[in-house]
Amino acid sequence: MRIAIVENTKVTHHGQVGVALHEAGAVMDLYRPFVDGKIPTFGSYDALVVFGGEQSACDDGAHPYLPHLADHMAQAAHDGVAVLGICLGSQIFARGLGAQNHIGTAPEFGWCGMDRVGDDAMFAALPAQFHAFQWHSDTFTLPEGAAQLAQGGRALVQAFRFGRAGYGTQFHFEANRRVVADWTRRFPDVIAGMDGAWAHSHSVQEAEHGAMADAAGLALARAWVGLI
Repeated sequence: MRIAIVENTKVTHHGQVGVALHEAGAVMDLYRPFVDGKIPTFGSYDALVVFGGEQSACDDGAHPYLPHLADHMAQAAHDGVAVLGICLGSQIFARGLGAQNHIGTAPEFGWCGMDRVGDDAMFAALPAQFHAFQWHSDTFTLPEGAAQLAQGGRALVQAFRFGRAGYGTQFHFEANRRVVADWTRRFPDVIAGMDGAWAHSHSVQEAEHGAMADAAGLALARAWVGLI
């Protein structure tokens, strides 16, 4: 099993997705197009994962690879390849599928609650209401032909499926408690701009929601890997 992984920022944690891929014995090819503009060669992999980043999905001037990656994700999903976009990755995926990206309209940060919508193989193990970590300001409309899988908070479309196994999640289900702790250490000033009380509320939120969010995230990751 060969997986193409696209990172969109210097510090990218694979988290629960990495755990599930390692469990499956996957070979992972890493791409960092924000550095060199290179994206995976179509047809050279069994699945495609696109992680988050600080740029917007429409920031073509600074990152001219973005429209090509959006089209690439959409074409792979159309062809039945397993695709996973997380946070910025979901926004890029939605763009490629013809949805509208809304920039700066839906800031969310921390472990946030949301509702599962409909029936889906990847989301079947989750309860009707669940928590996952959020860190974003942008959102998008539901792509035409996609099924919405989660909703809630400021970003109404929290997750969707397109085709056989093309998934986008606005929330960071890969971000387990260790990932969140590392983000908190690395980016205190940026996080303070999202949530000025985070230094005090982090431990409270973690105690209340962290373990269950970790379990939900790993269940989602394993279910997606099972669809490859």
